[in-house]
Amino acid sequence: MTPTEAAFLPGLELSRILYEEAVRPVLYAAFPGLPYAAARIGPGSEVLGFDTARSADHDWGPRLDLFLTADDVAAHGDTIRRLLADRLPKEIRGWPTHFRPADDPLDPVGHMAATDGPVNHRAAAHDIAGWLTREAGFDATAAGPSVRDWLAMPQQRLAGITGGAVFHDGRGLLTTARRRLARYPEQVWRYLLACQWQRISQEEAFVGRCAEVGDELGSAVVAARQVRDLMRLSLLLERRYASYSKWLGSTFAQLDSAEGMLPSLRGALAATGHPDRERHLCDAYRAVAIRRNESGLVDPVDPSPRPYHGRPFLVLHAERFVRPLAASVTDPELRGRPLTGSVDQWADSTDLLTGADGEALRAAEAAAARG
Repeated sequence: MTPTEAAFLPGLELSRILYEEAVRPVLYAAFPGLPYAAARIGPGSEVLGFDTARSADHDWGPRLDLFLTADDVAAHGDTIRRLLADRLPKEIRGWPTHFRPADDPLDPVGHMAATDGPVNHRAAAHDIAGWLTREAGFDATAAGPSVRDWLAMPQQRLAGITGGAVFHDGRGLLTTARRRLARYPEQVWRYLLACQWQRISQEEAFVGRCAEVGDELGSAVVAARQVRDLMRLSLLLERRYASYSKWLGSTFAQLDSAEGMLPSLRGALAATGHPDRERHLCDAYRAVAIRRNESGLVDPVDPSPRPYHGRPFLVLHAERFVRPLAASVTDPELRGRPLTGSVDQWADSTDLLTGADGEALRAAEAAAARG
């Protein structure tokens, strides 16, 4: 059976089977007292639960993340890798456990492939503290995040660390770290909400102004940016981390508020003229504003759109929602900060958000805080 003929299984289920039927018996036989965690977390569509049969065409398959202490990785990591290479089955439910080498110039993303020899597997043994420091910028098994830690962690990384599934956690270290990163603390949350409203405030009038000078394309582009920011604001309000762009709409669709907002957001994107674009955006502004009022975080603000000063454009005047939230932030590390927010509120470079290590992101965040 080839991979294309195998029945599709969600990647998390495939990882669970790989662990329970193949990896766990090998580890138990070779290292019966070794404490470790087994999970499928981090990057990958399957971690978010959005993988489909299409995902099997790159960097997908029977994969597993093993987490040990640094000392145990140094003592046993190479042995674990070799044992699994020799003893893993060649396939799990019809899907090969062997991957072409990552340095193969003809296949840089790594595809599953049949093999008659040792399995080049994707059951990687990580030093848990080192892995978390690379992904999050600090070791969340040792302490909770500081304000600076929170602001330097892209939401898509937080979604990957706290998503997926944990199949075994011998010491409980991974579970502890995931619990610490599961949601923003209230003061950070209030600050980020204020910053997200600020983003909306800064461009809401441009939809009409572009159209007024005959730039319908520019008006549509700004409207699309507003739709994206409204989606991310809605996720923040429901304390969900935003995924990377490929799955932002799928993540948004899972929100309680999504069903009522989708017609307005789709309408704003599909509109071919400013009047319809403005009408749909105003409906979406109103819906998010009502949701914010219902949160009880601060006193309600009138959610009705209104003219933009003396100009003939309807907007929410989202700065009205910024001010009360910003005033409710009492943490001294946050109260005096500019309303630039976390790293993925002011930057959307894929290379930065997915490729930079934690220290680089912290340095970038510190630079943004200085204005």
